[in-house]
Amino acid sequence: MFCLFGAFPISAQQAKPNSISTQNTQLVDSQKVALDKKDSTNTQSKTNPNQIDSEISYTANDSIVFFGNGTGLLYGKSDITYKKINLKADYVRVKMDSSMIFAKGRLDSLGVLQGNPEFSEGENEPYSAKELTYNLKTKKGFIRQAVTQQGEAYILSDKTKKTENDELCLSDGKYTTCDDHEHPHFYLSLSNAKVKPGSYIATGPAHMVLLDIPLPLYIPFGYFPFNSKYSSGIETPNLETDNTRGYGLTNGGYYFAISDYMDLDIRGDVYTRGTWGLNITSTYLKRYKYTGNVGISYREDVTGEPDLDNYSKVKNLNIRWSHSQNPKVNPFRTLSASVNFSTSGYNRSNINSYYSPINAENTKSSSVSFSQRFPNNPFSISGSMLINQQTRDSMISLTLPNLSISMSRIFPFKRKNAIGNERWYEKISMSYSGTLSNSINTKEYKLLHSSFSKDWRNGMQHSIPISASFNILKYITFTTSANYNERWSLSSFKKSWNWNERTKQGKEVIDTLYGFYRNYNFNLGVSANTTLYGFYTPIPAIFGDKIQKIRHVITPSIGFGYNPDFSDPFWGFWDSYVRTRQVTDAEGNTTIVVDQVHYSKYQGTMYGGPGQGKSGSINFSLGNNLEMKVKNPKDTTNVNATKIISLIDNFSVSGSYNMATDSMNWSNFGTTLRLKFGKSYSVNLSASFDPYMWGLSKSDGKTPVRINELRWNHGKFPRFLGTGTSFSYTLSNQTFKKKTSKKNENDNANLPNNVNGEDGNFKDENVNDVLQGNDKTQANKEMEKDADGYDKINIPWSLSLNYTVRYGDNTSLAAFDYKKMEYKRKLTHNIGVSGNLQLTPGWQINGTTSYDFNAKQFSYTMFNITRNLHCWTLTGSMVPFGPYKTYSFRIGVNSSMLQDLKYEKQGNRGSSQNNIVWY
Repeated sequence: MFCLFGAFPISAQQAKPNSISTQNTQLVDSQKVALDKKDSTNTQSKTNPNQIDSEISYTANDSIVFFGNGTGLLYGKSDITYKKINLKADYVRVKMDSSMIFAKGRLDSLGVLQGNPEFSEGENEPYSAKELTYNLKTKKGFIRQAVTQQGEAYILSDKTKKTENDELCLSDGKYTTCDDHEHPHFYLSLSNAKVKPGSYIATGPAHMVLLDIPLPLYIPFGYFPFNSKYSSGIETPNLETDNTRGYGLTNGGYYFAISDYMDLDIRGDVYTRGTWGLNITSTYLKRYKYTGNVGISYREDVTGEPDLDNYSKVKNLNIRWSHSQNPKVNPFRTLSASVNFSTSGYNRSNINSYYSPINAENTKSSSVSFSQRFPNNPFSISGSMLINQQTRDSMISLTLPNLSISMSRIFPFKRKNAIGNERWYEKISMSYSGTLSNSINTKEYKLLHSSFSKDWRNGMQHSIPISASFNILKYITFTTSANYNERWSLSSFKKSWNWNERTKQGKEVIDTLYGFYRNYNFNLGVSANTTLYGFYTPIPAIFGDKIQKIRHVITPSIGFGYNPDFSDPFWGFWDSYVRTRQVTDAEGNTTIVVDQVHYSKYQGTMYGGPGQGKSGSINFSLGNNLEMKVKNPKDTTNVNATKIISLIDNFSVSGSYNMATDSMNWSNFGTTLRLKFGKSYSVNLSASFDPYMWGLSKSDGKTPVRINELRWNHGKFPRFLGTGTSFSYTLSNQTFKKKTSKKNENDNANLPNNVNGEDGNFKDENVNDVLQGNDKTQANKEMEKDADGYDKINIPWSLSLNYTVRYGDNTSLAAFDYKKMEYKRKLTHNIGVSGNLQLTPGWQINGTTSYDFNAKQFSYTMFNITRNLHCWTLTGSMVPFGPYKTYSFRIGVNSSMLQDLKYEKQGNRGSSQNNIVWY
């Protein structure tokens, strides 16, 4: 509705039917129009220098009122635009003769203040206020209780003056990152400050206020730069103390914003007793192609006092590189890297990880790998660099490079344009794989001084498997295979025995021969397998009519493999020497024994050589699957509905018999058992059985050894050697909800058909909606209440249990039973527990531990607690016992802009830190 008052004719755009808003209408200085009509004889009309000189676009949802004195009032979600200025408020008053605008919010019917002014100009961030007075011409204004956001921070002020150059001068201000503007949880109380939106805030004396409690933390002045783009700048260091290093400044440095795709961060640490460190990190990104980060840390850790026993000075290096490639960039080429290389003393001497649980890791691994596949080609190539470190003894294993060339399976005799049936030779397939490797195992300090020819191991290996499969008698699959392996190396070994006749002592002498050497081996094999089905229908009079049929699936397999004895002198890969040694018997008598020792010329090279001994093995296996078909009582729509229950998902037995050996022909028998319980849980068990008996060695009569005596020849079953398995299960509050939901589904299965869908599940409508016509939303609300009408308490929690058990032979000599001539068995088991508890939306508690029943002690145990304080976060962690006992406490601001505004305390065996950092 429009209300027009005044003695002068004023026109406004009429609102459309059912609308009470006006749009894009120009406010006209009505007083100026009236004066021009009254004094038309004046050749020059009088003008006000503060009058509006540009069009004002405005809207209001409630009403617009114009007065003849040049005043306009806008009610209800008003929106005014003048040049680059935009103002939104629930109440706006415009004085056109002075270009003054006043805006504020209004109380609704419940007495709640609504529609506070929101002001913006150009590209500057908008700010809100309780009241605002602004001059459109001079661009000056006065604001009460203003709120403006600059980056992640908010600036609150009780009184604010806006100048013509877009600066805000405020008093009684607050600087915070808490978005609760009425009652911020923390802030810096600013006596006086100047704000340049998008640029900076400069303040005089300020002090910290936490939960409305002034803290004795003051600063004489402050300067906070704002920038919506990446920018370089100084990083403020932290103040720390350490018992052995003294006082220190840590994590101070400079950040370089190189571009939108790459940055560089250089930070340093320095302590009063000489410890210093330099950390260089860089993150790079090319959108849709790759991303990664690189970090290099160098530390010189000094502990103790010079000229004292506890003084040490250690230099350490750490290199980190992570690189990943978007697979969509090139589906045929990949490059990835995960490098974490450090000297063995880096974690031990680095105070930041001195007692961290990561220090307990004895092994570190790093890798860089690439692969290249060729489209429409069976060949592919891949390469890698591998580093394995053992920090305990400073051993390092380096493989550089490691190249692989492979050819996928091809059918070389297959016709391109086949006519008729497939020929037998067309089923022959072959593939190829080749590996080139160069590696070394040495101490860290010896790596750079190693000899490539003497200390490094290198070589190349080729493998060519050939196979073909045929069907015999329609149901038997017959497979033949042949495998050829060849190895190249740049060295071989010659061994001899050096006997000293005077001392009656001898030792083995190894001479390394350098050159190009090759060795090879091959094997042949044939196998046959089929599948047998058996069905059994139980007698209804005995078992009832619920069990309809039992199916037994048997998958037998038998094969033969042949491998020549490549230690035979015919092949030239093995050699021998005569060894002379002195042996003393139990009575003290000494004799000289001469025997012949066989050895491989390529033992110790990169890929070694062929093994010793001829093999002609018959391999067999027998797999079993047992299932039962029963009626499904849950399916009431189909009386003939059935379901399958797995009785034994898999039970298999395997073994082999070597016809080429003169003794111990049988291998151990292996068995596997898998049982399914429901759709998501299964148990896997594996065990092995030894068919041979144990006896005492003929050489000393004390050492237990396997002898060539089969147990079944003595009326004994093959000896059970052991088995093991693990169980894991997770319980949570959702677990019981699922059971309740499942029970409700079963209870509702007998509802009328118009309630259920065709598949037996509920339709989208709630059951109560169908039966009683209740409101669905109200029904859901009622489900969230308990029996007494109170809201149900929902505390999310989870508890994971992991139990590992193994039962088998204890192979230590002390556990051998000489009466039964077999090893005693032992049970080893442990249980791991991890849990998570969320008491409230802000409280989070989690922990993990495990217990070894054999050692009767807990292993690594840790508890964490987190409290979300809206704009703060409180965290605490504790390792209560073990070699790395420690605790830590931290409370800090969540915003990354004020990440150094924190309090930290850490406790461990060697240091205690208290850090209070703020700016």
